[in-house]
Amino acid sequence: MVKLGLYIKADLENITDLKPVEEFEWSFKIECTSCHEKDPSWISFNPHESYDMNSSRGSANLVMRCKFCKRDGSAQFEPSFKLQSYNIEDTGKFKQIAQFDCRGLELVDFQPRESWVAKGAESNSVFEDIDLTEGEWVEYDEKTSEPVGISNIEVQFKKEK
Repeated sequence: MVKLGLYIKADLENITDLKPVEEFEWSFKIECTSCHEKDPSWISFNPHESYDMNSSRGSANLVMRCKFCKRDGSAQFEPSFKLQSYNIEDTGKFKQIAQFDCRGLELVDFQPRESWVAKGAESNSVFEDIDLTEGEWVEYDEKTSEPVGISNIEVQFKKEK
């Protein structure tokens, strides 16, 4: 069992409290910890759906079999870790936003995609349906008459205790 923290870093302009929507589908690249092959597809799962594990009791948010060595793997949102938002004070720094309990697989890349929400840093205007598929997002905050944006998104994973 490996606990992996998902960290993001981004440049936020006049926007704060960036987080995925409640029904967000988290998309990852996955590597088998047995044969170390990376699945070429983006694999998506969310914290609201749970599946029975094939070879043991229990369930996980993602249950899959490696296409190469046929070993089972699973990933579960760590229930003791509350999902975090990324704030304007975090700009340019990596911050952990989620944690996963992984067995037989490792998460090696994350694609933010859609739908995220955020607030104007000064106005508290709510911005919904933010699509980060292209790696950036730009809008205009009418309350402050200033542009708002998200750019230079980077991700990394760290093994947690």
